[in-house]
Amino acid sequence: MTDRTVWLKADDEVGDWEARKRRITAGLEAGVDWVLVDRHDVAKVRELGRVNVAAFAGDDVHVMDAEGGEEAEPDLLVVGKGGEGDGTIDLPSDLSGSADLTTLRRSDQAAQGSYVRITSPDHEAFAEAAAADAEYTLVVGEDWKIIPLENLIARIGEETSLVAGVRSAEEARTAFETLELGADGVLLDTDDADEIRETVRLREEADRETLDLEYATVTEIEQTGSADRVCVDTASMFAEDEGMLVGSMARGLFFVHAETAESPYVASRPFRVNAGAVHAYVRSPGGETKYLAELGSGDEVQVVDTSGKTREALVGRVKIERRPMFRVQAETEGGDRIETLLQNAETIKVATREGRKAVTDLEVGDEMLVYYEDTARHFGEAVEENIIEK
Repeated sequence: MTDRTVWLKADDEVGDWEARKRRITAGLEAGVDWVLVDRHDVAKVRELGRVNVAAFAGDDVHVMDAEGGEEAEPDLLVVGKGGEGDGTIDLPSDLSGSADLTTLRRSDQAAQGSYVRITSPDHEAFAEAAAADAEYTLVVGEDWKIIPLENLIARIGEETSLVAGVRSAEEARTAFETLELGADGVLLDTDDADEIRETVRLREEADRETLDLEYATVTEIEQTGSADRVCVDTASMFAEDEGMLVGSMARGLFFVHAETAESPYVASRPFRVNAGAVHAYVRSPGGETKYLAELGSGDEVQVVDTSGKTREALVGRVKIERRPMFRVQAETEGGDRIETLLQNAETIKVATREGRKAVTDLEVGDEMLVYYEDTARHFGEAVEENIIEK
């Protein structure tokens, strides 16, 4: 899974400061990752909110921060505007003599990004040369769509974080999907708040992992004593088909529905998953696992739906209380036995081949939705090691 980024172009070409401010504010509200401005605007952006700020290197004006103290420095300095990168100055016949590339390579410079407007094959070659030294390579174009981006992804995709210039969410989708790998990020140039929000949504969608879920057959259901049970309350609302993956064995995690269904006993809690006992694992973003007991406010957990599509959710609160439990054991399609502890309550629902079912109604022979991977875990990360869990 690649962490993709959305950059918002908000330099002087956008308009006066009020126009730039409106665009930046819309970006902050939508959740963009970076704002790209001219250097004299860095301090102003810092006043609007917390976001990564990239600035073009061509502006040498020293600007103080909001308190009038130290100079406001960008998180990333980008070369190319007003030079060879955007065509203001013709490219030299020998790229080794490029002023932009020389600036980028200076050891005493903070420049880590390169901005290139692709107007010809020569500028495509220039972008490739810049990528060797730039942490981020931002490429924009006028009439080109797929082919130059395909070339750049294939040639420099592993050398740099490639950011493609786009003007709409639909162009962003194309950039994220090109050559299946897609660009690492997009540089969005629009004032439309809806387009900005949709581009951020597409970034989140592109980053999401899709899991291969399978059904495991219930072989044992045992009513046990009480244990410390964990409810995970997230800062997001769950859809009807969403939940989390939890289990006593990291190699086999059970799908447990969020409490989205109405019950005659208690109101729905569509932000909550009653996830099991404190010792159990829960799957987190990036394919790692955590113990339920470790979770706390501000942590991220992985939300998954019954088709295997995932997203991230922020933990708002964790409730640990002593409750009576069931031990549920199931056999995977490959013949492995996995198990977990779930609270003995009608409100806890699991996904079966027949649909949503209360854990209190489970029977031997039912088929439960699980995520299985024949991999050992060490501190939550997959390792090639023989570990016995029982």
